[in-house]
Amino acid sequence: MVLIAATVCTKSGKALVSRQFVEMTKARIEGLLAAFPKLMTGGRQHTFVETESVRYVYQPLDKLYMLLITTKASNILEDLETLRLFSRVVPEYCAQLTEADVLNQAFNLLFAFDEIVALGYRESVNLAQVRSFVEMDSHEEKIYQAVRQTQEREAANRMRERAKELQRERLEAAKRGQPPRSSSGFGSGFGSSSMSSSAASEPITEKIPTTPVRETRTTTRSAMKLGSRGTDAETFVSRLRSEGDAAASVTVPTKIDKAPSTTNNKDVHLRFEERLSLTAGRDGDIQSFELSGLLTLRISNEQFGRIHVHVDNKDTRPLQLQTHPNVDKEAFRSEGVVRLKQAQRPFPLHSDVGVLKWRLAHAHDERAAPLSVNCWPSEGTNGGCDVNIEYELEQDHLVLSDVNIIIPLPSGNPSVVVHQWEGSYTQKGRSIIWNIPVINRQQKTGTLEFTVSPAIPNDFFPLNVSWTSDTSLALLAATKVTQAEDGSPVDYSQEISFHADKYEIV
Repeated sequence: MVLIAATVCTKSGKALVSRQFVEMTKARIEGLLAAFPKLMTGGRQHTFVETESVRYVYQPLDKLYMLLITTKASNILEDLETLRLFSRVVPEYCAQLTEADVLNQAFNLLFAFDEIVALGYRESVNLAQVRSFVEMDSHEEKIYQAVRQTQEREAANRMRERAKELQRERLEAAKRGQPPRSSSGFGSGFGSSSMSSSAASEPITEKIPTTPVRETRTTTRSAMKLGSRGTDAETFVSRLRSEGDAAASVTVPTKIDKAPSTTNNKDVHLRFEERLSLTAGRDGDIQSFELSGLLTLRISNEQFGRIHVHVDNKDTRPLQLQTHPNVDKEAFRSEGVVRLKQAQRPFPLHSDVGVLKWRLAHAHDERAAPLSVNCWPSEGTNGGCDVNIEYELEQDHLVLSDVNIIIPLPSGNPSVVVHQWEGSYTQKGRSIIWNIPVINRQQKTGTLEFTVSPAIPNDFFPLNVSWTSDTSLALLAATKVTQAEDGSPVDYSQEISFHADKYEIV
């Protein structure tokens, strides 16, 4: 099907929210929308009506209509299926289904419409995926906020306790007729007491050596897992307790995936964020692949409100690029420039504005994966398995940090003997967590060899992989930022975040 436009309108034909998906003049779209109520036949119930050039497919929503305008050559069954999804999306954001409610949720509806249709063609998405894409919920941001709140609470508690302690010392000194302690002792006394108490409570854990060695080592003990996605907040908070005064200046660990920071941000700040969901088979075949990216712009100085962001796309793959409805789509398509349609309007200040989305899906080429992981379990003697796992960086421009490959183990209490590894490893419960600090062009391959008994080959699947990266998979980059009025260059900062929402070898 080719979808021309999607519109939420009143029964009199007044368009409340309308999204155009193909190139067509404004006058033409307005004419098509104005003609719709005149084509309605009173007293009869229809789902579509046609003219000589287009087809109107519609569904009543209380006092409103969800209207799709398609070409006459489109498949009516596909049109109706798409209409059903649109009709479910509107009540998702507009509980009352009134004009005021639709206008209030206009941006959310436009974003949702863009997730359903791209360049006139239906995307393979359902309602749950549309909701997730529009929300752009960040697990890392939630962890960052939780950690920040914990920092503030613990720092405030320590300050109150120290203030009480100093008050007691002053009272005791006054009773003995001694002068009060110098205020300079506040910082040193606070720091030393915090460090001593934290040192007493800090747990002792074993870290496997990071030097690649051929060695036979039994790892039946349970060691602390470093960098686990599920326990980032707890691990970080517990580490804060052992660092005393450093709580006020501690930086968020890399596993929180570069949570938003304004420390070194300039007045114009760009953030490229990419998420990857991938499932691969044991033979290296890619079963599902979906990369989603978002470019956000944050302006902190009103003199840079009207700017142009120049983006270079060197990616030869079929990236689906979508600009914000208020961004000049033609300027981006022809010149690679992100700018507002209404040149006199500035970008919003002091807020993260999403200006560009991109997506790459259904890439069944195994070379599309950023990292290939091959697991080769083979049956050994005495009912055990010899396991050889190898990784290789497939995209040389990437730098992956804090890579964790999680290998499941058989149930029970199996014997695990590791013979060779790169990086480090720990065993926690029914998993081996293999950690590689950095994978890049110079260090792109590595192996882990171990023996488990008793076991069968199926015990070691699925494998899960996670990482953090300040390089992006898609070859999109900002080349410069300029003032809209005179083209003069604008100093800007940028950050890049690329990680896996799901990366499984099944």
